[in-house]
Amino acid sequence: MKKAAIILTILFVVLSCGGRKATTAKVPVTTTAPTATTVEFSADSAFRYIKKQTDFGPRVPNTEAHLKCSAWLASRLSVFGAQTYIQGFETETFDKSKLQCYNIIGSYNPDCPTRIILCSHWDSRPWADNDSDPANWKTPVDAANDGASGVGVILEIARQLQKKAPGIGVDCIFLDAEDWGPGPDFKGNHLDTYWGLGTQYWAKNPHKEGYRARYAILLDMVGGKGAQFAREKYSVMYGKQVVDKVWNAAASLGYSSLFKQSDGGYITDDHYFINTIARIPAIDIVPYLPQCPQSCFGPTWHTTQDNISNIDKNVLEAVGKTLLTVIYNEKQ
Repeated sequence: MKKAAIILTILFVVLSCGGRKATTAKVPVTTTAPTATTVEFSADSAFRYIKKQTDFGPRVPNTEAHLKCSAWLASRLSVFGAQTYIQGFETETFDKSKLQCYNIIGSYNPDCPTRIILCSHWDSRPWADNDSDPANWKTPVDAANDGASGVGVILEIARQLQKKAPGIGVDCIFLDAEDWGPGPDFKGNHLDTYWGLGTQYWAKNPHKEGYRARYAILLDMVGGKGAQFAREKYSVMYGKQVVDKVWNAAASLGYSSLFKQSDGGYITDDHYFINTIARIPAIDIVPYLPQCPQSCFGPTWHTTQDNISNIDKNVLEAVGKTLLTVIYNEKQ
């Protein structure tokens, strides 16, 4: 723990203080937006970024793996040319535990007033409480899909944004403490606010005073085998135009078999708090598999099987190329 703390302390000095900016990397703005056929995205790179996260072990807050991974994530965004912030905060969980957490933000074209958000939670579920074996219910999960996949896709998008900057501002936000909701022994009333703790903190305390964005896109579990993404209902309620934009981009790339033109359910995820607290239209790209017996989120959700062997590069590529197409065709 001591070594990891030193690593993170160095990054705090280099990258931020209290969530405020320190780096001043400038990304040149280009004026020619790539078409759907020219956008570049490496699923192999995204996969490697996912594996790197899982190699740390479960990224559960207050653990060494969590601390080391936070330092690595911040360093990657900085290396990829983003103006990088680390927003450290302490939060209290449903069971009154105190967690030291870090939201990590990388901004491209930081001076551009027109901004969009790409976000994903990066923490791991402390309990595999949907596992078929009750003996595993208190085992932390690798969270290759439920957390690391969204981060991996965003990191690869960040790498591409460094190579060819968008015409608008893009903020890549890795949100902490999403998955510390009630565990297997919980007996009380289940509140939505027990989840998405990092998002709730950021929505009330954005990394820049007066921060606004045109919209936000949340990536959650975007690499699982057999994934399909329906039009999640809170997303349609708060950001139908954004849903249409993303799903139409996917169709233009030939990914309609993954991005289904069908309704999903109402899912309390990080985007819910961006919508209701920050008042920024936010949508969720999240699996919806109603016929799956284990979970509508897929068979590995909150189980010990959520590991790197169940990540599909084809799904990563579909999500990454779709989002880059959206970004590069956005105008001020």
